[in-house]
Amino acid sequence: MGYKAKDRGWWETSEGKRFLEQRLRDPTFDKQIDNELLRYAEQGNVVLDSWTMPWLSQKGFKIWLEVSPKERAKRLAQRDGISPKEAAQIIRIKDGKTKQIYEHLYGFKLGEDYSPFDLVLDSESLTSKEVFETLSLVIDRLLLSRRPR
Repeated sequence: MGYKAKDRGWWETSEGKRFLEQRLRDPTFDKQIDNELLRYAEQGNVVLDSWTMPWLSQKGFKIWLEVSPKERAKRLAQRDGISPKEAAQIIRIKDGKTKQIYEHLYGFKLGEDYSPFDLVLDSESLTSKEVFETLSLVIDRLLLSRRPR
């Protein structure tokens, strides 16, 4: 669609914000992406980072990483070199609009309904490395050890 979402923090840029507004007006992009992700999910043996797939696909082991808005703002502020207050406002706006999009398109309440998830991990006090190690352990123990050989 002409956007260049290559860098971390793109969603917080003016271009990212414009795209979010466009998605609110026209759900075509979200539906196309979700259909493509569903095809990947059906093939299996894939890791998807998606806010919609837990509700849209019956396949897979679904994980929600939970962290407070305050901690998210702190992490965003550190990453992007902005104030925590500005980061909190960006998150509030982006999350609110994203929730609107998905509730309108699919009827679920992002961040409120955890029913499709197999695991909800509180990552508030974990580093990214600790999150990776924890999830690796869970996947190794719960999923890979149960696969038929």
